[in-house]
Amino acid sequence: MSKHFHKSWPIAGFIILSVTMFLLAACAFGGGLLSGVSVSPETITPNADGITDVTRFQYRLGQSGDLSIYLVDETGQRHYFRDARRRSEGQYQVDFGGVVNGVMLPDGAYTWVVEAVADNGQTASQQGTLTIVNADTVKPELQGFSVYPQVFTPNQDGIDDRVDINYYLTKQAEVSVYLIGPDGKIRYPIAEVEREVEPGEPGFHTYDYEGGVDLGADPPPDGVYTVYAEAVDRVGNHTVITSTLTIEEGGVPRADIVSANVDFYNPETGDQVVPLGSTLAFTLTVENFGSVPIRTTGPNSGTHYHSDENFNTKEVYESSGAWRVGIDYEGNPSYAYPYRWAVGNLDELEKRVINGNQEYYLMPGQRAIVTGSIQLIDNPTGRDRVNFWAGLIHEHVSIDVFNDHVDPQPIVIGF
Repeated sequence: MSKHFHKSWPIAGFIILSVTMFLLAACAFGGGLLSGVSVSPETITPNADGITDVTRFQYRLGQSGDLSIYLVDETGQRHYFRDARRRSEGQYQVDFGGVVNGVMLPDGAYTWVVEAVADNGQTASQQGTLTIVNADTVKPELQGFSVYPQVFTPNQDGIDDRVDINYYLTKQAEVSVYLIGPDGKIRYPIAEVEREVEPGEPGFHTYDYEGGVDLGADPPPDGVYTVYAEAVDRVGNHTVITSTLTIEEGGVPRADIVSANVDFYNPETGDQVVPLGSTLAFTLTVENFGSVPIRTTGPNSGTHYHSDENFNTKEVYESSGAWRVGIDYEGNPSYAYPYRWAVGNLDELEKRVINGNQEYYLMPGQRAIVTGSIQLIDNPTGRDRVNFWAGLIHEHVSIDVFNDHVDPQPIVIGF
């Protein structure tokens, strides 16, 4: 008996070894590629009530490969939750809430399939059933989506400097609005304007975009952009709507009074003594040292004022975004820079007709001489020596520090 056992041992050992090798091979080529697959719960109610809204897929990959998870409906159509996603060996889990490609699947019984394809071409799959009940299949809508204007010049000239984006949101959802650049990669987010309707709540929403210029930043480069608006509700229903926006002549406007030098003088005597009734004149040079044109408005260089006038009496009122040269003086009882002129001779500036109006621009790198005069018919300060100075005003925007109170000079006013 003992001898018989010893004689058969090599054969038994060979069989055991062969079975072991077969099992190892099976694990390596199929049996071990995909294991531990489970889906729980088997019924979900994806309606954002916090109860069985999602199910969890769990699985293990025995080697690297591509992993797919899809559901097959009663008509045989596949709905891919994961489509040939690259995965390395390891344990995985992922939650599924009934949404495929941004759309909630309708109520019904589905066959789920988890499928793996190894790098060597071997495949393995497992399947089961999943039932969807009481699903929220209503997608959020962005009704009346509009972008205006669609040609945008973010350069603070007061014309088409801002873009308004509007829509009506039909149900509660998280909404993101942004630009995609011509390269299709860079995103430029756009902030919502605070209103009575809070972000994400049903109702009318509006966005105001100026390209960052108001904060002193350069806007996105000129080009044609896609405006994206994305809405995702609480269960994952996803809506995307797009439009286009063209950016032209975008940039931060920059100009100054060259060398901060202003020449004040009495044109009759050439000095800085101006008796009442006589005229104070000035000459200065403005340069556009930025990358975008700057818009200006009259009155024209060379215009003459009486000291009791101002630019409003010339019927050339403040214009948002326009640049003008101004003269002010010490003890001025009215608003700042009452005497204003265009930043150059209008005949020497670039002329453009915009929205039916004639506009004038000092172009990048261009210099312009500005002259003007004020007849001092009164002296509201009561002083015999009054400081006068110049400024370069960007109306309704700002006066840069280096363009304010430029080159103050004492003028002797004779009585």
